[in-house]
Amino acid sequence: MIDLVVVAMFFVLLALCYSVYSVKYRRMYDRHKVIQVTLAATLLVVLVLFEIDVHFIDNWMERADASPYFDAETKSGLVVYSLGTHLIFATTTFALWLVIVVRALADFPSPPRPSSHSRFHKRWGIIAAIDMVLTTFSGWLFYWLAFVA
Repeated sequence: MIDLVVVAMFFVLLALCYSVYSVKYRRMYDRHKVIQVTLAATLLVVLVLFEIDVHFIDNWMERADASPYFDAETKSGLVVYSLGTHLIFATTTFALWLVIVVRALADFPSPPRPSSHSRFHKRWGIIAAIDMVLTTFSGWLFYWLAFVA
């Protein structure tokens, strides 16, 4: 499952970039909404499946034991620090997306168009997009340190 998520995050970033491009340069508010709601719902499902896999099915620490950056006996090393960093970004990204999507669905008119909520949405949307990029790159770093190196 972790291998699938690593690859899928590349496509998530592409979809995120396309969504931002669509709304910023093409003023395609409907397209932006559909992409963002679809991404949020898909990522929520994948997150739940991923957490089930990591905690109940696949012991990632056993797989990472071969890494020179992980000590399975003490559960320490660069792998653990990279995972901690990734989890900080992942947690803040989840919280931001949840707030942004719920508020957008509640506060934007239907069909979506600029409104009094736009300023909040743009500011926090940019922050959430940056956080998603940091989540992805820190996840890739963890993956490389734990399973590839």
